[in-house]
Amino acid sequence: MTVQGFRKVDFETFHIEGLDERMEAIQSRIQPKFQEIGEELVNFLSANLGNEVYLHIAKHARRTVNPPKDTWLAIADNKRGYKKHPHFQLGLFDDHLFIWLAFIYELPNKKEMAEKLLDNYDELKGLPEDFMISLDHTQKEAISLAELERKHLERFRDVKKGEFLIGRHLSKEDERVQNGDKIIDIAKETYTALIPYYQKALTVR
Repeated sequence: MTVQGFRKVDFETFHIEGLDERMEAIQSRIQPKFQEIGEELVNFLSANLGNEVYLHIAKHARRTVNPPKDTWLAIADNKRGYKKHPHFQLGLFDDHLFIWLAFIYELPNKKEMAEKLLDNYDELKGLPEDFMISLDHTQKEAISLAELERKHLERFRDVKKGEFLIGRHLSKEDERVQNGDKIIDIAKETYTALIPYYQKALTVR
């Protein structure tokens, strides 16, 4: 069975006015695709990590007024939640698809995880050159791996709201985005490169 990718109408979801209206479109257009893609990635990660991981699809439940600017699936080794754990993400803004290994501000051992990443800074810099870095999961903006400096990881370590996400962006114009099987392939490739950093981070929990 061919897995569906994301079409122009999926990215246009984020231009729909109103919280209820946008959430309805996210639930009907995007989340079924997240379910399909996510199940494939859960099986892949479980096999490659040697332990069970769980799919979480963002509910945006805390929102009462502002509609979400993006939406995502997350995969973590905790069944109940993912935000307090290193996790893998795949999601959409209105102009791109993102594929991340995510360390967000809710991590209880953020400082220690940042130190692990700093210890492996040279290896991080050796990842594929099309990798991107985000310092705030709520914003579209990201820097290229070439722009990564130690100060970005130090900020993640020292600033309470500091975050660190590493992976890839695919423009909505990228033909691969329209093909679910190709999305899964590039996500697997991205995650494979990042699994060592995920595993290092888990050692400090």
